[in-house]
Amino acid sequence: MLAAFVSPADSIIGWGIGQCFSTPLGGVIVVSFSVEELIKAAAEARENAYAPYSNFRVGAAIMTKGHRCYTGCNIENASYGLTCCAERVALFKAVANNERDFTAIALTTGTDKFISPCGACRQVLAEFSLNIEVYMANKNGEYVVKSLAELLPDAFKLEI
Repeated sequence: MLAAFVSPADSIIGWGIGQCFSTPLGGVIVVSFSVEELIKAAAEARENAYAPYSNFRVGAAIMTKGHRCYTGCNIENASYGLTCCAERVALFKAVANNERDFTAIALTTGTDKFISPCGACRQVLAEFSLNIEVYMANKNGEYVVKSLAELLPDAFKLEI
């Protein structure tokens, strides 16, 4: 279980499609998310994919250390290099909401296979942490989990 302790000012944005969980004024609630629910959020996000060229639809859901979930889907472009993967869409939504600490990401393609993030997504995720758990799910909800460090050994880090 991924447990969320939510303060009165917090809400969970992007859990499922169009769902928000908010706390009542002055109250504190505890919400728990299972890995299966994170995968379900990724599968729901996959339904929004824009993939007219490859027909390869991907959904992702990323969990923050503060236990907020943000979802994303792949968005293709006729100029293929401008396509954006589901993992980066979810991450960028989170970062745009001032999130910087992530614990897990789930992705699914709706196929029998366990598809891992591409190299670009691995490197973008590594910008924030190599300790992110990556849940790669198939269409049956079965999954394989690896740390980002396992998927991207010797990740590039800019030493400033």
